[in-house]
Amino acid sequence: MGALIVVRHGQTEWSLSGRHAGRTDVALTDAGEAAARALAPRLAERRPVAVFSSPLSRAMRTAELAGLTGVRPDPDLVEWDYGGYEGMTAEQIQESRPGWDLWRDGVVPGDAVHPGERLQQVAARTDAVLDRIRPLLDQGDVAVVAHGHLARVITVRWLGLDASAARLLGHPHPGSLGFLAVEHGQPVISAWNVP
Repeated sequence: MGALIVVRHGQTEWSLSGRHAGRTDVALTDAGEAAARALAPRLAERRPVAVFSSPLSRAMRTAELAGLTGVRPDPDLVEWDYGGYEGMTAEQIQESRPGWDLWRDGVVPGDAVHPGERLQQVAARTDAVLDRIRPLLDQGDVAVVAHGHLARVITVRWLGLDASAARLLGHPHPGSLGFLAVEHGQPVISAWNVP
């Protein structure tokens, strides 16, 4: 059985400054492009049988620079819709909501472009992705190119945990890899935050 390779897109100006970039299409920085290119040798060793990506340009560009081919855009892999918190840092949000925690408190509604999403809605999207991917793992590795918070949710859902358990995982660095596998019939994280 193959592994599910979770690729976090490379650095953007917003990830560098800590701004929440959900549905906003932010381009990779030069460092983000370099990090994506640096993933190519490791991904070439794995030769995924299928590749899915968030349709946002930062993810699709990461896939391209990392040498992944046959990439299928999947709207279920877009980042959490942060609603009214789109573009804000955690510090800015905490000015109006002291002690705010994304995993516990969620987001507030935004505008028509960023209406906001509950954690359970994000989990439902990742569950749909996993349902499509699991049968393909019999043929080999499958890669998904996604975003930081979504990568954490897909990982804990892989493990069969409630989506809120994603708070226990370290935020994946831009341009990093995670490897999800099955050992002795149990889903596991075999590596996390691999540059």
